[in-house]
Amino acid sequence: MIKKPVTLWFHFFDVLLNIVIIVAVVAGIRTFLVSPFQVEGNSMIATLENRQYIIINKLVYFLHAPERGDIVVFRPPNADHSKYYVKRIIGQSGDEVIIRDGDVFVRTGGTGEERELSEPYLNEHNQDHTYVGAAGSGEEKRYAVPEGSFFLLGDNRLGSLDSRSFRNVQNEPTPFVPQGDIKGRVWFVALPLSKAHAMEEPVYGF
Repeated sequence: MIKKPVTLWFHFFDVLLNIVIIVAVVAGIRTFLVSPFQVEGNSMIATLENRQYIIINKLVYFLHAPERGDIVVFRPPNADHSKYYVKRIIGQSGDEVIIRDGDVFVRTGGTGEERELSEPYLNEHNQDHTYVGAAGSGEEKRYAVPEGSFFLLGDNRLGSLDSRSFRNVQNEPTPFVPQGDIKGRVWFVALPLSKAHAMEEPVYGF
């Protein structure tokens, strides 16, 4: 039996097909499973630091809704909707979040008694220093989180642009982030290797 010689075009299309398959697999992974991001800024200190590389889990939110305490990558509801931010979910759909005298309180489901949120992930500089207006003002502010949306804060409470300060193009307050704008949960810190670790989920007790 005589085999037909393999032509150069066959090799070319074989390589091209493999490249297309690899690109499709990588694109599918980044779209539906995991994706890398680089942290910009200090709004999540000391949990995340500027220029760290993080891996986010996208699949998890196809399985269930985001939860309180999750650190997420999302598009903010402010005038510049093109960037990605990273913050922590504090209020879920239906909650009432209260900021008072530097502390955060939550009424789950908007009913029942308000409970102070224990936040051990905040460093000494930010512990008991969550304010709405000028730092130290003690102003009380209540946020009723609508269905399908979330209220997010940075762990660096004295230096974070988050749900307390998001505003739209009309300069109106837009504190809530729709679930569709949340891209994934921060899974672990990948780089630098000296600080690589998986993210721990906080336990709030309610």
